[in-house]
Amino acid sequence: MKMILACSALKKSFQGTDILKDITFKIENHDKLAIIGVNGAGKTTLLRIICGEESYDSGEIFMPKTTRIGYLSQHNTLNPEFSIYQALEDVFSPLIEKEKRLRELEHLMAENQNLDTIMNEYEQLTYEFEREDGYSYQSQIKGVLKGLGFEESSWDMPISILSGGQKTRVALGRLLLLKPDLLLLDEPTNHLDVESIEWLENYLKNYPHAIIMVSHDRYFIDQISNQIVEIEHGKSTTYKCSYQEYAIIKKHNREVELKHYMDNQKEIKRMQESIDLLKSFNREKQVKRAESKEKALAKMEKVEKPDALPQAIRIQFQPLVESGYDVLKVKDLAMAFDKPLFEHINFEVKKQERVALIGPNGIGKTTLFHIILNDYLPTAGKIKLGSKVMIGYYDQEHTSLSFNKTIFQEISDTYPQMNNTEIRNTCASFQFKGDDVFKTIDVLSGGERGRVVLMKLLLSRCNFLILDEPTNHLDIESKEVLEDALMSFEGTILFISHDRYFINKLATKVVEMTPHGSHTYTGNYSQYLDKKTTVVKETKEKNLSYLESKKVQSMQRKHQNQIKKIEKDISLLENQIKELNAQLQDEDILNDYKKYNEVVKKIDESNQQLEELLEKWENIQNEEMDLK
Repeated sequence: MKMILACSALKKSFQGTDILKDITFKIENHDKLAIIGVNGAGKTTLLRIICGEESYDSGEIFMPKTTRIGYLSQHNTLNPEFSIYQALEDVFSPLIEKEKRLRELEHLMAENQNLDTIMNEYEQLTYEFEREDGYSYQSQIKGVLKGLGFEESSWDMPISILSGGQKTRVALGRLLLLKPDLLLLDEPTNHLDVESIEWLENYLKNYPHAIIMVSHDRYFIDQISNQIVEIEHGKSTTYKCSYQEYAIIKKHNREVELKHYMDNQKEIKRMQESIDLLKSFNREKQVKRAESKEKALAKMEKVEKPDALPQAIRIQFQPLVESGYDVLKVKDLAMAFDKPLFEHINFEVKKQERVALIGPNGIGKTTLFHIILNDYLPTAGKIKLGSKVMIGYYDQEHTSLSFNKTIFQEISDTYPQMNNTEIRNTCASFQFKGDDVFKTIDVLSGGERGRVVLMKLLLSRCNFLILDEPTNHLDIESKEVLEDALMSFEGTILFISHDRYFINKLATKVVEMTPHGSHTYTGNYSQYLDKKTTVVKETKEKNLSYLESKKVQSMQRKHQNQIKKIEKDISLLENQIKELNAQLQDEDILNDYKKYNEVVKKIDESNQQLEELLEKWENIQNEEMDLK
């Protein structure tokens, strides 16, 4: 394996504060490495150092000089004058220039000027063009655009009018087409829906070079990476395993480290107590023994206190009252604004179920929540809540917060029966300590605002949690604490999330929304995927009658025969072009202007036929894939 990058004892500080203290790891070609750590750990700083956008104070970076780096940052600059398609096509500018030059040379050949020089250049350029997949660059662009969720109708949109998320997707598309030796990705799944994320996962799994990525998407990390570098308190630790395995190893290691520290502390305490006792006798013999033990204590190896896990939210949701068994019934629900949004949505939620509501962006999942909350009236259908149901709602926009209030005021005004000590204790459990409670909501980060909303939910003691993207803006540690808290919640949960790891861990049932209906699957996200694949396959097989199967088989045979014929014609044409090119070297033809032009004309015609045959071959291959 070829070494692509090695970082040794990297250190970086800002304004006297150490951000990175000792970062050491290496990556070889084809490795897929995930960098994880809490918000502010220095993950993005490390990526910027690797790509040369940021300096470092000490340590070493080893990288072959020929290594090409591609960096997807959270802030990208694109040419605003380009369209979406042009931004990706620009990647192939050198190839497009070669293609133009080839056409120019073909015209020059027809004019019979400097034939030897022209032919030499033509042959060299043709070789380079084919080696660099010149015939496929347009299909590569289209495949990446479709995979990243750009409809063909949007390809001509100028970059200048795109949203930040759309620009990030365009920048990602450019990087994927550039195929650098080392691909650096900072939160690549931001702004992608689940379908696009799954496409990106498959693309990156087969990526032929090395990848270093920063991501909070644990499912994404598990699907792609073969090693994890954790940055904790400025130091790095490498784990050559999946994220799930890392989580188990990390917990075990922390327990072992803590036990060693506690045992060491007990021994130190025991020896110190013995020394103090001997000294208390105030006799020469005992004092000498005490001094001897003090020397032994001084020489004794002291185990450093292990780095504590970042303090995250400690939450326990305990409902005030139990609801009835039937918590929610959604029957034939439909909603339209200017145009239809969804229809025929049917599902039920029972007591203590944890139900994930999934579907593509814009399908109306949040709108459905607002219908349940009685904020909107549906176009058709019914919503029925069960007996003694008390709803607690977490909205991803945090609209339940008053942005001009302090955290303390927000809690005090919502729950006036609480005294100052109770409010402060509750805030402290959500890591708002000391003067933090007097910060106004408008200055808080997205994650901090999310904690305030969760705190209000805790205090409401509801029995039916409706959560809209509750893990947004949370780092991995806080997500895991939230997961554990929701797993132990004795009430019922209905939630929307794009975090597949979160869904996988929490959900007992999955409801998939489509524009024209819904489907319910028992189990978590992995089980949903398995069942959906099975259902799709069974449905496809069921719908294919015997005659239809025969028709498909007949079409497949027809395609195979066509493919064989086209491949034979392609081979004949390629030989013909080769022979014609050889004729151009013949002295008789070189000295006869008319004969030379006739041969060049035949070459052009043959190349045109060859391109048509290749396109026809590709279309039939695609049709064949659709039949499978």
